Amino acid sequence: MPKVLISDKMDPKAAQIFRERGVEVDEITGKTPEELKAIIGQYDGLAIRSSTKVTKEILDAATNLKVVGRAGIGVDNVDIPAASAKGVVVMNTPFGNSITTAEHAIALMFALARQLPEADLSTQAGKWEKNRFMGVELTSKTLGLIGAGNIGSIVADRARGLRMKVIAYDPFLSPERAVELGIEKVDLDDLLARADFITLHTPLTDQTRNILSRDNLLRTKKGVRIINCARGGLIDEAALKEGLDSGHIAGAALDVFVEEPAKASPLFGTPNFISTPHLGASTTEAQVNVAIQVAEQMADFLVSGGVTNALNMPSLSAEEAPRLKPYMALAEKLGSLVGQLTHGAIGRISIHSEGAAAELNQKPIVSAVLAGFLRTQTDTVNMVNAPLLAKERGIEVREVRTEREADYHTLLRVSVKTETGERSVAGTLFGDQAPRLVELFGIKVEADLAGHMLYVVNEDAPGFIGRLGTLLGESGVNIGTFHLGRRSAGGEAVLLLSVDEAVDAELIARVRQLAGVKTVMGLSF
Repeated sequence: MPKVLISDKMDPKAAQIFRERGVEVDEITGKTPEELKAIIGQYDGLAIRSSTKVTKEILDAATNLKVVGRAGIGVDNVDIPAASAKGVVVMNTPFGNSITTAEHAIALMFALARQLPEADLSTQAGKWEKNRFMGVELTSKTLGLIGAGNIGSIVADRARGLRMKVIAYDPFLSPERAVELGIEKVDLDDLLARADFITLHTPLTDQTRNILSRDNLLRTKKGVRIINCARGGLIDEAALKEGLDSGHIAGAALDVFVEEPAKASPLFGTPNFISTPHLGASTTEAQVNVAIQVAEQMADFLVSGGVTNALNMPSLSAEEAPRLKPYMALAEKLGSLVGQLTHGAIGRISIHSEGAAAELNQKPIVSAVLAGFLRTQTDTVNMVNAPLLAKERGIEVREVRTEREADYHTLLRVSVKTETGERSVAGTLFGDQAPRLVELFGIKVEADLAGHMLYVVNEDAPGFIGRLGTLLGESGVNIGTFHLGRRSAGGEAVLLLSVDEAVDAELIARVRQLAGVKTVMGLSF
């Protein structure tokens, strides 16, 4: 039974879902990093919120860990490169708190427009400064979205309901999607020059860090009001204070800060500045939603292999997983075969799917091929880190799909480009969806790839099979299955024999001495 640790406070429904799905769960919160390191090795999954920091040190101690699930959107507290290198899937829950965060941004927009926090303090202090708090309407104002993804699109919908004009800067926003949302796609300079209000809804990356830098803040329209409910670090906070002090920026509201908890920000006490303590996801509904979502996603992965909202692995729904499982097994075996038989630098791997295989989600199939191939070089590889390892080794990965009728109902072909040329292997699924090799380096040969095998390339000549059988018998090697293919009569032939035990160097040396043998190797699957 898979075992999961919930290390941050989470709605009880998360633990309930894990148990209902057949996953053992422990709820142990408030542990120090050293205490977490001491226990993490016994768990297959780790469910967190924002308190637990999943560092490289924690991951190194997590010898059985397969998945980290973040109940929320931001994963700044997870070392994703280190997790990927360890083959650990990292998931988040991008939809569970989307409405809550979007509503918080809208609330802060209203608060800025009507100076609500300051007016409240003034009134409760016994003052009646009605003329001091002159606000602005949102109607007919231009809202500039930096990021128009899941949360940004909800903000756009609410803003349009307030009769605002919405423009958006988002490199990933297609023109068609912009039309669907009823917004105008613009470049960043245009947004800065035109927006009366700016809200940020983008993750913190190298490309978005300080996207509202000092220079960009100076490019904004005088009197702009800025709201950030996304991630700290998107705005140069010192430059933002300067803009507020000078009056160029009419107001700013931050729910997130570069350093959190934010207890000594230079922005505190600045007129027309509103701050909240990272409340974007803090509603009862959101906390329940993200807890349920992370538990369902992690349970699907640990029990059935479904991958949803993963940040370092292609998605694979729980419904897709059973259908894709035999194809992924075939892909991994073909990758392993070509990896064991190919020597020297590999410049490119091509994965060609034909027939029924071409209709499936290709990313898991490609990852399975790479995992099988790279496992012949390193033990610490799986479908999560295989694409990363291939990239690090400078291997180009190509994906080709052909939906036309082929010789087989379904076919996977894996080709590798080396210094000496391109070689390929191909396989299909037979009967009860069992993987079967059908072609090896251009030679038609059918074989089950399993256990220990002896691979021999020889000149096709009478008596060779008998001599090989005699040698194996004299060596005490029991043959399980025997598979033969050849290019032509008297030409090059290929033998694949399954044997009961691993093929050792002494046996390989003896087979190599047989007349006509060109290549001999031991294989393992």
